[in-house]
Order: sequence, then structure tokens, then C-alpha cells
Amino acid sequence: MTTIPDAAPDRVARIMAEWRRERPDLDVSPQGVIGRLHRLANALTGELVAVYGRFGLSEGEFDVLATLRRVGAPFERTPSDLAESTMVTSGAMTKRIDRLEQRGLVTRRSSATDGRGRVIALTPAGRTLIDECMTAHIANEHRLLGAIASGDAAELERVLTRWLSAFESPSATG
Repeated sequence: MTTIPDAAPDRVARIMAEWRRERPDLDVSPQGVIGRLHRLANALTGELVAVYGRFGLSEGEFDVLATLRRVGAPFERTPSDLAESTMVTSGAMTKRIDRLEQRGLVTRRSSATDGRGRVIALTPAGRTLIDECMTAHIANEHRLLGAIASGDAAELERVLTRWLSAFESPSATG
């Protein structure tokens, strides 16, 4: 595992120093975490999307195929289940499904239990593609995390899990 040494002052540190100089009355310390997380999230998204692109997938299409694949056989869900799982609107999900169906990666059929409902399922080609893409995706995530020590990654996961839980709890959203 390759690790990076403690970094010299970065862009966020320079921005914080400028704000401290210009507005010494403000405690800008949250920028140290929020600013770096924001910049890192943008950089990581670019690295992740590059892998999906190698397989001809957008981030949203990858998300749909991965959701169908990880639910197990028969690899199908309703459009509303997919939208909820991927946290997009039903309209956005319809567009994703349409593109994937046109490429032969998913099928759309009537629900056996609800005549008005639809079911989206992976095709064999969709399953093959998402399995190949997922293998490359996980290798890429290992590469990206290789920049920090495994103990740091475990600690970061613990902290981020607790912080995200605070945002996703009913009291935080209500």
C-alpha cells in the first residue's frame, strides 16, 4: 500500500488563512473538514465515473445496474424501488431505464402481482456488463484508498458512518 505523507498547506488551508485575516471574528475551522470533503468528493467522483465510462455507462446507469445485480436472483425491482434505492426522482429513473433497455441491458415487463405495475430486470448482457464493471470499480476503489494507511481508512469509515447517521436520522431531517 502506498501512503502519502502529511501534506503541506493546501488550497483549503490557504482559503481559511485568507478568511481568518479578513474576518478574524469568524471561526472558519469547519472549512478544514467541509472544504476538504467537498474537494475530495468531487475528485473521487471523477475517478469513479472514469471507470464507468470505460464500460459505456453513466454514473446513474451504473447505479441502476449495480442495484439490480446486488439484490440477487432474479435481479429485478420495480421502478419505484430503484428510484428509492438510488435516491432519484421517478422521472430520472424512467430515463435511465429507457437508455438501459435500448441497449439490451435491462427488460421492462408488467408485474405479475400488480397489473398496472412494472418490473425492471437485468438481462444476461446487463449482468455480464455490471459484473465486469463492478470488478473494475472495486479495484479502482482499492487504488483510491491506497493513498492512505489502512488504519486511517478504517477510522475515517467509522467517523463518516457516525456523521452520516446523524444526517440520515429522522430527527436530523424533520
